[in-house]
Parts: sequence; structure tokens; C-alpha cells
Amino acid sequence: MADALTYRLYGSTKPKRHLNSFMSMALFPLGQNHAKELKNAIPTEPVLFLKPPSAYVREGSPILVPLYSSNLHHEVELGVVIGKGGTAIPQSTAMEHVAGYALCLDMTARDIQDECKSKGLPWTLAKAFNTSCPVSDFIPKERIPDPGNVKLWLKVNDQLRQSGCTSQMIFSVPYLISYISDFISLEEGDLILTGTPKGVSAVQEHDELQAGIEDIVMMNFKVERPDH
Repeated sequence: MADALTYRLYGSTKPKRHLNSFMSMALFPLGQNHAKELKNAIPTEPVLFLKPPSAYVREGSPILVPLYSSNLHHEVELGVVIGKGGTAIPQSTAMEHVAGYALCLDMTARDIQDECKSKGLPWTLAKAFNTSCPVSDFIPKERIPDPGNVKLWLKVNDQLRQSGCTSQMIFSVPYLISYISDFISLEEGDLILTGTPKGVSAVQEHDELQAGIEDIVMMNFKVERPDH
């Protein structure tokens, strides 16, 4: 799975909010978590990048292709919702900080990302545009007893594009929680995207995306271009 991220979206500690409500606050992604399947170099640690609250979008609203990109890609990922904040969280207790999960898409302007990589620039324009992070309903923790063995899939116009399992991840969920919290304190409501399996590919205006986690959750989004 290629990218992982955290998104402060399900609530905050001040004031306290319910975890099943969607409150966008801040976003922190990681990268290269499925490098082996994607034929990338195997990383020694995750790559961290950021997205703003405006990246977040729920089912019923469209994914908008940024006007400056001609090569938008889909990346389906398991999201881990933080229920208890912390700093420098040990891997051994990391799962105690998990409230539940969500299915997420990390939409990526691949042409812009390639350009940024070639120039050694941050991926902000490739990853942080409006509606670049579609998110499903909240999934209670007990519905996914093992986040390291979850099957994900994504279809475009009823054609299967991505199908994989989180067992293929290079970095486990406890490792990601511990790693991120060493640099950025996690808060209640943060969302960590854990990476995408092989099969990432381009989408076009009017395409319909359908994604799911086994028999647990499914979501649908349509791709559109903004009016201006």
C-alpha cells in the first residue's frame, strides 16, 4: 500500500465530539506503505505528508478534478480512527488508542506528484486539493478485529481496479500510530490512512467509483470537474 495519512476529522478533545460525527480539522499523510506490490523501493520508514480539512468529502458529494491536473488517480485505503490522543505512543499499547475505522480514498494528481518528485518539492498540490480525501461512515472497532488482515477493493464504472489486503503493508497499524505520534501528537478524531494496494490508475470526469471493505462497508463517488 502506497500512502498512509492521518486526518483530524471525527472529532476533537476540546470541545468533546462524538466519534461517529465527521468534523474536519487537520490532515497528516504518510507514504510508501505498499511499495513492494507497487514496485517502488522498500522504504525504511514511512513518508509523511499533509492534507487540509477541505480535502475531506462524504458520499453524496463529488470528487472534483483539480483544474491544473490531467492525470487524477484513485487510491483506496483503510483508515484508522484515533479514539484517545497521545504523544510518543509505544507500539505495544497503540491499539488502545484506536476507536474504529473508515474506508478512504487518497485521490492523487499523479502528473503533479511526478513533477514535484522530480524537483524535490512537497506533494501539496498533488495530494491536498479540495475533495482529495473521500471518507466512508465510521466503522466501530469491534467490526474489524484485525486491521492487519482487511480486504479492500475499488471499482471504476463497475470494472475492478484495485483489490488487496492490509496484510501486504510494510508498516503495521501499531507502528504507524507510534511513528506519527513521535513527531505529531495524535488527538481524538484523527484518521490514519494506511496505504493502497496495487491497481492505482487514472479516472476521468463522469467516472463512478465504488469501493468497499469486505462485507463491512461500501461507498460510491462520482468524478466531476469544478465549474471554475
